[in-house]
Amino acid sequence: MLATTPLQRGPISVIDCRCTSGPGDRPFVEVHDRHTVSFVRRGSFGYHHRGRAFELVAGSFLIGYPGDEFMCTHDHAHGDECLSLHVDPEIAESLARRDTWLVGGVPPLSELMVLGELAQAAAEGETDVALDEAALLVVARFTELVSGRNCRPPRAHAPDRRRAVESALWIAANAQERVDLQSAAQQVNLSAFHFLRLFTRVLGVTPHQYLVRSRLRRAARLLADQERLISDIAYEVGFGDLSNFVRTFRRAAGVSPSAFRQLAQGERKILQERFAATL
Repeated sequence: MLATTPLQRGPISVIDCRCTSGPGDRPFVEVHDRHTVSFVRRGSFGYHHRGRAFELVAGSFLIGYPGDEFMCTHDHAHGDECLSLHVDPEIAESLARRDTWLVGGVPPLSELMVLGELAQAAAEGETDVALDEAALLVVARFTELVSGRNCRPPRAHAPDRRRAVESALWIAANAQERVDLQSAAQQVNLSAFHFLRLFTRVLGVTPHQYLVRSRLRRAARLLADQERLISDIAYEVGFGDLSNFVRTFRRAAGVSPSAFRQLAQGERKILQERFAATL
């Protein structure tokens, strides 16, 4: 039995796939509806595609092409879990030729599986890299490795640098709103993939990292106001829930928002403890 949970929608949709099938279950034919790069994060299964058979284990990748039939088997293990990235044709075809998308399966390559883990961490909210950004990195790295093409962007010229700066200004001004990779890219008339590469190359951080840090900067200023509730500050600066705000702020500042507020109010003990921890 396969259970799927959509985690991200857009040019690259991210789906959490969990299968409970085992050796006693009969496999059936399925059809890929989009270009697919699926990171096997747990378990093992067989993948039959275009007359070839692959045994995929944790760290492997399943690659699918739209319209292709495939079948998954569980002859040797019970159950598996995948983080499945479904890519729009425009992005897929801009990154690699058709034959790259027909490889079927990719073994656990260190150059690729570490990015799969980054995408999984993003899906679980354990990094300030956005899930759509991490997914794009996985797909781009896959096409580089399989096609043998180096997709490193060329040196950014003045117009491109201006685009990146203008985008950063727009992100900072709208940080309290829902801002995703696609909407930010549209502001400067670029595809999501090329915008991500350009922004990161010029400014040294991804668009989502800059968005989160813009929210944190504003939150740090607002925390100096003793009268405002921390939950109100979290929602005002753009965080969707309080727990995410507290976790992200602690990761950035090394202390909780409430402790930071005490520090902003002149609580010397917290400051002394922070200095002592660095000695």
